[in-house]
Amino acid sequence: MHLDVLDLRNFYYRTGLGRAAQRAIRDQVTWLWPEAKAQTVVGFGFAAPLLRPFLSDARRVIALMPGQQGVMPWPAGEPNVSVLCEETLWPLEDGSVDKLVLLHGLETCENPPALLRECWRVLGPGGRALFIVPNRAGIWARRDVTPFGYGRPYSLGQLESQLKRHDFTPERHVAALFQPPSHRRFWLRTGPFWEGAGRKISTYFAGGVIMVEATKQVYSPKRPGLAEAVRRPLKALDGLGQPDPKPV
Repeated sequence: MHLDVLDLRNFYYRTGLGRAAQRAIRDQVTWLWPEAKAQTVVGFGFAAPLLRPFLSDARRVIALMPGQQGVMPWPAGEPNVSVLCEETLWPLEDGSVDKLVLLHGLETCENPPALLRECWRVLGPGGRALFIVPNRAGIWARRDVTPFGYGRPYSLGQLESQLKRHDFTPERHVAALFQPPSHRRFWLRTGPFWEGAGRKISTYFAGGVIMVEATKQVYSPKRPGLAEAVRRPLKALDGLGQPDPKPV
């Protein structure tokens, strides 16, 4: 179930809770990825709020938004980098992406296996993907006052297992959104305290979202005779006679 892009925009840019959530998640993204100099950075779903730190030094930034959700121009006041696309058919070349981040993409997708195959296809050698999903054990997934109350929440084990089944290798995981999903002024004012305390206490149990960084697995090609060639390596001096130790 996809949310409408206008609802997502209003939450993240026009509510105090949305701005706090944006800041908390983006801080973790920039901690994992402090720079993207001369790289191609792509977001899918509604990842635009997380891409702004990369606009200054990345070679290219693209915000892909699925047709079921809708698209909005972004960033405001600058050349648009948003692209409306099919959920599992992106207008990107194979292996062209260095960094890929999904927010409100995987948990709302109608065909998660096909989406993960598309993520694998566009990710380049040495590229990294960051999957951000609602935490099944967190309170944000249990309330529909935020976008994290929609779609399929995940546990860490469920997310990592799904990534492994589609040839991704989970490397690191962190969490965010430790403050309660409340619009009350007290919780908004003390949000930075709860975020800092939560990161020290738990890596994912109490957080509203789980964030898993993964790389794609690329297996070495197999061909007939390769094992035999390794067992019997060619010696460059085979066939040459041994030197005669007798003096001339």
